[in-house]
Amino acid sequence: MQTDFIIVGQGIAGTMLSWFLLQEGKSVQVFDVEKPNSSSRVAAGIMNPVSGRKFELAWMYDTFYPFAADTYRQMEQKLGISCFTERDILHIWPSEQMRDAFEKRRNTAPQKEYFKPAPLTTDNLFHQPLGTAMVKGATLDLRTLLPAWRNHLKQLGCLHEEEVDVMQLAMDGDCLKYKDITASYVIFCEGAAIAHNYYLNEIQFLLNKGEALLVKVPGLGNEHIVKKSISLVPQGNDLYWAGSNFQWDYEDELPGEAQRKSLEASLDELLKVPYTVEGHLAAIRPSTKNRRPAVGLHPTVPQLGVFNGLGTKGCSLAPYLGHLFAQNLVKEVPMLPETDIKRYFNAP
Repeated sequence: MQTDFIIVGQGIAGTMLSWFLLQEGKSVQVFDVEKPNSSSRVAAGIMNPVSGRKFELAWMYDTFYPFAADTYRQMEQKLGISCFTERDILHIWPSEQMRDAFEKRRNTAPQKEYFKPAPLTTDNLFHQPLGTAMVKGATLDLRTLLPAWRNHLKQLGCLHEEEVDVMQLAMDGDCLKYKDITASYVIFCEGAAIAHNYYLNEIQFLLNKGEALLVKVPGLGNEHIVKKSISLVPQGNDLYWAGSNFQWDYEDELPGEAQRKSLEASLDELLKVPYTVEGHLAAIRPSTKNRRPAVGLHPTVPQLGVFNGLGTKGCSLAPYLGHLFAQNLVKEVPMLPETDIKRYFNAP
């Protein structure tokens, strides 16, 4: 079999790259083993315009977010699903320092266009002695989008539900061959597994573990994302995603009792109403030292590429960067220097 691209992984990165390559009329073969605890499938899909304790505008958000919103709406129409929701983020201040940092930014361009008046009727639901603020945001329902795109790939006959053994890759002229498939390019979008990829070990991926709870809060009736020391994200039918945290030192990828207790303590500090825990999620996610994704072709084996390390901003970043990478692969459009993997290889 001959194909233009083999894509390894079908999380948010592999989904976006395959979407845009197919739009360019290219052929793809996607390899992915569906793992319910992959970071893309566990994440809440929050799209937040501000980052950090200083409430700075997230990197290139004015470019990334409109493109992402348009892409997800196109995919909703194509796949016949609903997965993208613009919703406000209710910040409940855990400290005076964070409240004061927000107030300093309230009238600062360009952040101010994303700030809104806070609602006045939430103190019966949440512990909020230091007050609240509202920011425009959005969520992407990854547990709807990813399976829908997976089914579409199946219908096209280009999904392989198996892992790729990189040691079976072999050069075939100017192409790469994997088993009976010859491809012009092989692009790795494999999430945390990238840290063990023999061909890409120069890229310094940092793995961390995140955990979240699924909680039932009857009658809460809240459609906002709520952030305090924990984020609460509506899932429908009184169910909420509650998380997440970062663990740089961990023994395995399973949910842990200590982290469950920590998450429940944060929920107790947030909610005035009762809740029950319906599920406990955990996943390993890759990031990079400079907190920018790793995107591009290997400088010495240009048939190999990577699109990975999107981090907690993945739903905002993936559409634009996936489109740009597709344009680079097809039309040699330049990459963003902040994300180009050449920085790891001291390549020009």
